[in-house]
Amino acid sequence: MSTLQSFDPADGSLVWEGEIADANAVAAALLRARRAFAAWGALPIAARVEVVERYRATLEERKDALAQTIARETGKPLWEARGEVASMIGKVGLSIKAQAERAGEQRSDMPFGQAVLRHRPHGVMAVLGPFNFPGHLPNGHIVPALLAGNTVVFKPSEMTPATGAAMADCWAEALVDHPHVFQCIQGARATGEALIGGHIDGLLFTGSAAAGAHFRRVFADRPDVILALELGGNNPLVAWDAADVEEAASVVVQSAFITTGQRCSCARRLIVPDTAFGEALVQAVAALADRLVIGAWNETPEPWIGPLIHEGAAANARACFDDLAGRGARVLRPFTGIEGRSAAFVTPGMLDVTGVFVPDEEIFAPVLQVSRVPDFAAAMEAANNTRFGLSAGLISGDDALWERFLVECPAGVVNRNRPTTGAAGSMPFGGLGESGNHRPSAYYAADYCAYPVASFEAPDASGNAGALGGRLKP
Repeated sequence: MSTLQSFDPADGSLVWEGEIADANAVAAALLRARRAFAAWGALPIAARVEVVERYRATLEERKDALAQTIARETGKPLWEARGEVASMIGKVGLSIKAQAERAGEQRSDMPFGQAVLRHRPHGVMAVLGPFNFPGHLPNGHIVPALLAGNTVVFKPSEMTPATGAAMADCWAEALVDHPHVFQCIQGARATGEALIGGHIDGLLFTGSAAAGAHFRRVFADRPDVILALELGGNNPLVAWDAADVEEAASVVVQSAFITTGQRCSCARRLIVPDTAFGEALVQAVAALADRLVIGAWNETPEPWIGPLIHEGAAANARACFDDLAGRGARVLRPFTGIEGRSAAFVTPGMLDVTGVFVPDEEIFAPVLQVSRVPDFAAAMEAANNTRFGLSAGLISGDDALWERFLVECPAGVVNRNRPTTGAAGSMPFGGLGESGNHRPSAYYAADYCAYPVASFEAPDASGNAGALGGRLKP
């Protein structure tokens, strides 16, 4: 038996250990899901709502334990893990509302009877979860998929299997009368390959742009599989003017360094005017970054950020930082480890990359690249100089600049005077280009979890012969 383990990145302690699902186990899970689909999909929506409401109640009962599991396994502070669980709980009500509004049933009276719009589930959905929000992000796929009538086979990230197992326990309690509607399989790449290579009707994925590009290629000849990709971004934040530099610096720090930079919507590039304001803002951001409390999830005083997911992630990010410095970028704040702590801990790094060629890549860590530009046209050109399009932000009190930014910036989440990471479950969340495939999640997940069926319906066949008129041969 092959086993999978996860570890607390703060101290290396074992968090979870369990069996890896091999190809045979994955195939068996998919077969069970296929057999369970007909009955689950045929249930009235009210019955499925009742199940997900039970899931919400179970999450509420176990929220403290689940938050500790997330915090230990990801390294994020407990306050943030609690917020993640709260988002999971809130997702249920939002998904029920979205299902009714975006994928419900509509009827219109016609001379012959009715025109009816219905939505039908696709079938068996494969969900691949990320490590940075191991509960909230897959939950945003799973809840609407089950509400729509699909069955789900879920593979958590191999770095956060404990969170996936805890979610599966909650679903097991909610689905006690509906076995195999939701299944959780554990494993790494081989398990994922077996899952997407099996008989599935949809792949709902949150993760890196590189993985998303791979899935596009894999499913190019499988048009029957719905593909919803929520990917990363090389997100710009244009800070052009502000009445209060310290408030603006707070927006930047929250955009760039929250969750230790491990959010797909984090600002990776700060674009400022080459003026006294731009310099003052950069200095204020650097000073504020120096004051951030960094620590383990359960430490006192409570940290604002924790370690990266593992030591390898820190090493990879450091190599990217050093590469930029080697290209000529000026180090404003070094990206280093922290003495006396595991190598997964890092300090936020900042580089001035003005005039330096920088690869258009996402560094999934607290690394901020600063560019200084002469005017707003140059700022927009720099902001849009990316193949990604997830999130973007503008710090400015100028309404005209904001209107221009909205029109010219191609991204799925565009914020003003608020962090680029700000998003709501009551709105769509997703990106363009290498950041997604035009199937945003959050409130719009209902769109990809069911397909529309249009029907003309009449109580009998009367009235059809008249449509032929006198155009028949005698």
